Amino acid sequence: MLQNHLIDSPVDLRNLSIPSLEQVCEDLRAFLIDHVSENGGHFSSSLGVVEITVALHYIFNTPVDKLIWDVGHQAYPHKLLTGRRKKFCSNRMLGGISGFPNIDESEFDAFGTGHSSTSISAILGMAIAARYRGEHNRQHIAVIGDGAMTAGLAFEAMNNAGYEQPNMLIVLNDNNMSIDNNTGALQNHLTDLTSEKHDNHLRLYLKTLLSAANPSQKWANSTIRKLEKAIKAGAIRYSNLFETLGIRYFGPVDGHDLKKLINSFERLKNITGPKLLHCITVKGKGFAPAMTEQSK
Repeated sequence: MLQNHLIDSPVDLRNLSIPSLEQVCEDLRAFLIDHVSENGGHFSSSLGVVEITVALHYIFNTPVDKLIWDVGHQAYPHKLLTGRRKKFCSNRMLGGISGFPNIDESEFDAFGTGHSSTSISAILGMAIAARYRGEHNRQHIAVIGDGAMTAGLAFEAMNNAGYEQPNMLIVLNDNNMSIDNNTGALQNHLTDLTSEKHDNHLRLYLKTLLSAANPSQKWANSTIRKLEKAIKAGAIRYSNLFETLGIRYFGPVDGHDLKKLINSFERLKNITGPKLLHCITVKGKGFAPAMTEQSK
């Protein structure tokens, strides 16, 4: 699609089918690999968010809906889809386009993000301002990596978001990397969430409970699923950092499954209050050297 000069705006994306959008993702990766390997720039971060970028611009009405990237290294696919493909060869060069989101460069760049951890604070301020203006249909989205999420500024913003309860979405791009492998308590917590150990323990408990019941009693599958969902929701509420802060948690989802991402964003768009979608991605996705040598 990019090679055929058909995608110059998110509006072009919104007229495409899911298979065509998947082809756009392939074209984006090929384009990035060709240009960044020749002209330099941040490589792996952007390759890991291709599907997230396409899905966000497909579902949300950018630039009316505000979208912030944190860190700005992830924003190359965003730039390609928002009218800067023809100028991308000048990326990070004197007189060329910025290597980061830049509000002076495009109306699609809602906030200037040179480095990390400012996105949730910024989108929170925009969401509350929209609420005061009565703009209740405007969406506010921040994409933040798991490395950037460890900073104090991000925690301060989540603390305030949980109190203010504005309509905003945090997309957590979890690739277990910042520049090097992430460490620390938050990373351990994210690993617990993605390992589904709580879910597995719950399923085992339910299986034991139901098998102990009178064999003559028939438990409908729908009843079991409802019971499981209710107990799981209660367990998550008290074992999930984001839920404890008052931010509804969804996920984890495969950050490279375009159809699942589109369905998730469509559903979350209609849920009020602060929410977080936990996306699992691979840094450098689609380019073997970048996937095997992520730090480099």
